Amino acid sequence: MITRSSSRLHSFFKLKCNFISNSVTTPLSSSRFTPNSTSLPSLLHSTSFSNNGDPPLSRYQTVTSLDHAFNLFDEMILRKPLPSVVKFNQLLSAVAKMNHFSSCLHLFKQMCAVGVPVSEYSMNIAIRCCCQMSRTNDGFALLGCCFRRAVVPNVFTFNTLLDGLVIENKIAEAERLFKKLINQKICEPDVVTYSTVINGLCKFAIIDSLCKDKMIDDAFKLFNEMVFAKGIQPDVITYTSLIYGLCNLCRWDEVSKLLKEMEDLRISPNFQTFSILVDAFCKEGSVDEAEAVIDIMVERGEVPNIVTYNSLINGYCLQGEMSKAKTLLDSLMSRGLIPDVITYNSLLNGYCKSLKIEEAIHMFHEVTRKGLNPDVIFYNTMIQGLFRVGRCGDACQLFDEMQAQGQTPNEYTYGIILDGLCSNHQVEEALSLFHLVGDSKLKNNIVVYSILIDGAGKCGKLDIVRALFHELHVKGLQPDVRTYTAMIRGFCRVGLLREAKNLFLKMGERGCPPDNVRYCVLLMDILRTSISMMWRFFYSKWIEEVTHLMLLLYRC
Repeated sequence: MITRSSSRLHSFFKLKCNFISNSVTTPLSSSRFTPNSTSLPSLLHSTSFSNNGDPPLSRYQTVTSLDHAFNLFDEMILRKPLPSVVKFNQLLSAVAKMNHFSSCLHLFKQMCAVGVPVSEYSMNIAIRCCCQMSRTNDGFALLGCCFRRAVVPNVFTFNTLLDGLVIENKIAEAERLFKKLINQKICEPDVVTYSTVINGLCKFAIIDSLCKDKMIDDAFKLFNEMVFAKGIQPDVITYTSLIYGLCNLCRWDEVSKLLKEMEDLRISPNFQTFSILVDAFCKEGSVDEAEAVIDIMVERGEVPNIVTYNSLINGYCLQGEMSKAKTLLDSLMSRGLIPDVITYNSLLNGYCKSLKIEEAIHMFHEVTRKGLNPDVIFYNTMIQGLFRVGRCGDACQLFDEMQAQGQTPNEYTYGIILDGLCSNHQVEEALSLFHLVGDSKLKNNIVVYSILIDGAGKCGKLDIVRALFHELHVKGLQPDVRTYTAMIRGFCRVGLLREAKNLFLKMGERGCPPDNVRYCVLLMDILRTSISMMWRFFYSKWIEEVTHLMLLLYRC
């Protein structure tokens, strides 16, 4: 269902001509900023963007391969005198742009060994390579070399280190470094500095759901500090980071406000901005809005890639519109776009959820025929689909095949298999697998215990239910709402309403009250049990227990 907020955002997108035209005649009085820069359209038409007057690229900037770069470097270090550090930097930069970060670091070390006087530019390239390889600690070690060599690091150096920390999800360390730069006046932060930290906060808000709202609020505090205290105008990267965070929290009104601010500031959304909006709309179930965004992208000359279309295909699949998803896939392939494992996984998940298992199996085999390697997620999806239609043998066979193909099952895989076996009344087999895995993370996972307790309860195996629940306390695991609900439902199924009532009371005492959905589930179980039992035993004391438990649920 489309929310009121996302509908307002859709209405905003109907004004897409504002994004496309970016008319230079519209006044900026409505903006809360007062940028002094020239408007984007006039900049795009200005001669400053023409490279007619640029000097031709040197031979060090036009290397075509890694071998070419190494041969050129060997030639350079044999010269007497050595070429200038500028030429070495050009070669390093060219290798780094080819994403050969490890090789670039090797060349940098060789430079130092032969006595090339490295500059801050050389150091920045080397630090960037470390950070891009998730080796930020090595980047900080190179920062120490800067000081020993009397090379003064600049804002680009620290921006690179901040970005490296964000890449490695070390957001707290990035915040500490940022504050140190400000408090100790080490360098003057620019829009990239602020945007990097804002991006980190928004990214971490998605990873750590427990503090996501606080992280986004912190990101906005930093945004306001950048704009109002420092007078630094945000760029498209700043806005895109904030939009990403807000979309994941479904705070659509604020997304609309940011897009309006971008329009007022003549900051045009880029490919990443549009792709984030497409993905967010599809996950929200608003596929029409996602299609509208893609239309705007195309009108603006931003060509959607397979990642963007993957979001749209996934949106169709989540809505059960498999024919649309398959039609889009065929259309993309006819246009030369090559689907990846993520594309096929969305379709596979859609077919499995729609219980179209034969189509799912065909899709699974098509992936292997095309030479793509199915990953753990792909196998998990197919295994879960087979269990849903009761094909337990095929699911277990695929599980064995998965391991034979070198894919290591994760905790989610085992959860799917245990839940699938329990749902198909094969509780003993589920328990055998659970014990076979041994003393691992699986045995310390409350979700796994909840699956087993629920499965055993559905089969009326109360002895197993009690044993598993007791094991939780022995291991120091805290039951959650799902665990308690499974236990209570198990008791209700066999008419043990007094025990169900006592456990329900314990839920509240231990700070684990059921949500509205589980209240309804429990109430239905009690009513179902009471009707069944009253026909068999018209026992006043038992009726009193039913009434008491139902009153407890009603008062809550």
